[in-house]
Amino acid sequence: MICYFAKPLSLFLIFSLILLDFTANTAKAGIIGTEAVVNSLQGESSRSRIETFLDRREVQESFVKNGIDPTQAKKSVDSLTDQEVSQICKVLDQLPAGGDGVGAVVGAIVLIFFVLLITDLLGLTNVFSFVN
Repeated sequence: MICYFAKPLSLFLIFSLILLDFTANTAKAGIIGTEAVVNSLQGESSRSRIETFLDRREVQESFVKNGIDPTQAKKSVDSLTDQEVSQICKVLDQLPAGGDGVGAVVGAIVLIFFVLLITDLLGLTNVFSFVN
């Protein structure tokens, strides 16, 4: 009985092994420009700066006062392009250090409000119910 199944089974296994692909996959390397690496690193650090700013108690209180959900604002920041994130970081760099910071916080909130409004108008987010 074993000899009856051995010949067809062995032929099947031989053809199966022949059809297997034993070629080695080669790695493809390319040159990555310095600007691309620097831009990606700056984008990540800029996003973390904005997230740190949004985590501040004063900013979250201002969001709540203006009727904005702070978690939704963080999600909207994640959907921003690197160029928009760098523009927000430039504004944050120009803010004065120390002091009460009320004007700076209000300015940042207004800027984030307009960014969220624009992303709502473009249909990327759904933060404000009054935007169609």
